Amino acid sequence: MFFDRPESGEVAILVHISIASESEREDPTEFEELALSAGAMPVAYITGSRKKPTPDYFIGVGKLEEIAAAVQAHQAELVLFNHALSPSQERNLEAQLECRVLDRTGLILDIFAQRASSHEGKLQVELAQLSHSRTRLKRGWTHLDRQKGGIGLRGAGETQLELDQRMIDQRIKSINKSLGKVRSQRKQGRRSRQRAELPTISLVGYTNAGKSSLFNRITQADNYVADKLFATLDSTLRRIDLPNYGAALLADTVGFISHLPHELVEAFRATLEETAAADLLLHIIDAANESRQDFIGEVNSVLTRIGADSARQLQVMNKIDLIPGQEPEIQRDESGTPVRVWVSAKTGAGLPLLYTAISELLAGALVEATLRLDPDQARLRSQLYTRNFIEAEQIDEAGHYLLSLRLPRQDLDRILQQSGIVILKSKQSVSSEPVEPRTLKTA
Repeated sequence: MFFDRPESGEVAILVHISIASESEREDPTEFEELALSAGAMPVAYITGSRKKPTPDYFIGVGKLEEIAAAVQAHQAELVLFNHALSPSQERNLEAQLECRVLDRTGLILDIFAQRASSHEGKLQVELAQLSHSRTRLKRGWTHLDRQKGGIGLRGAGETQLELDQRMIDQRIKSINKSLGKVRSQRKQGRRSRQRAELPTISLVGYTNAGKSSLFNRITQADNYVADKLFATLDSTLRRIDLPNYGAALLADTVGFISHLPHELVEAFRATLEETAAADLLLHIIDAANESRQDFIGEVNSVLTRIGADSARQLQVMNKIDLIPGQEPEIQRDESGTPVRVWVSAKTGAGLPLLYTAISELLAGALVEATLRLDPDQARLRSQLYTRNFIEAEQIDEAGHYLLSLRLPRQDLDRILQQSGIVILKSKQSVSSEPVEPRTLKTA
């Protein structure tokens, strides 16, 4: 029902009205990108301004006539509004324009319906669509009345509208039950990762900021990447091995957008819980976009809505290849903690710095140490190599392994306590020189 799509793009009229009473206005350029991402073929962009929306049509009579003329002139099949319309406004507009009308929320839901590929993703999108459409059912049936007088004239006790609403409510209940199982499975997975001491790093950011490109670059995965809004919908987990730290899980997530529909936040709560439970959030930002500060605010707003605002966050300024003269770098706060890294997922510039910053934030303070291992301690040596702690190695005349390490302080303390090996020297690591990961593998 919700996933049937026409084979070709639909001719569409775009409408953007600046409302003086609105404190936060929608971006007309972003709206056009949304329409293109949905597969529409915009043939006219009608703009205007009002002090406040009208209750019947959202727009005034003059603007309504202008849109109707454009629909007739271009034989448009669809009119898209860059605003949230009430159910009655949608119905009134469709009656006057004699074509389908979608508001911004309906357009975003349609894009999500196209992008959903996994069973869980489709369930989440259908739940959001059902919640949105429930208030937009039309009274297209009149033969089933609530009450009729006389023998043989009594109806079923419900109007068709009420039957449709009950069917939708039953389907919503069924989907919520299925998603509840998904939520339980995710909790079980998080408990397993915690027992295995595998931290989770979650990529978050505004849509089309380059999250999937960065994810693919780090993990050598082949997730779908496109220069369009909401190219990624289904979340993906991959294991990576970080230098001077060890194994971690990297999660790619759905992108956020200004005024993300409430229905989507609720429907994707099972997926977004992964973000809220992450040990570290990589906030991917399109550094070349002039509106990046607004986008940062929108992402932080959604993180607050899902309870992830208190999670540790590292800003990743992506697409520096589009900024002349911008070099890769780590920016730190007064205490020396990494807060921002400038990279390019497209070219790979700055990724070693990103690995260094992630390792520091997950591990805490790093120390440099030189250890001496006996020949019969090869197992510990292998474990140190597995955790990517060894920077260099030598063998002395007596056959001992001399290992130069860079690792978290707590790991060094645990090794010394458990093995009783000899430490030749150690010092606090203050260098921010990038270290290439020796292995980056997928699980």
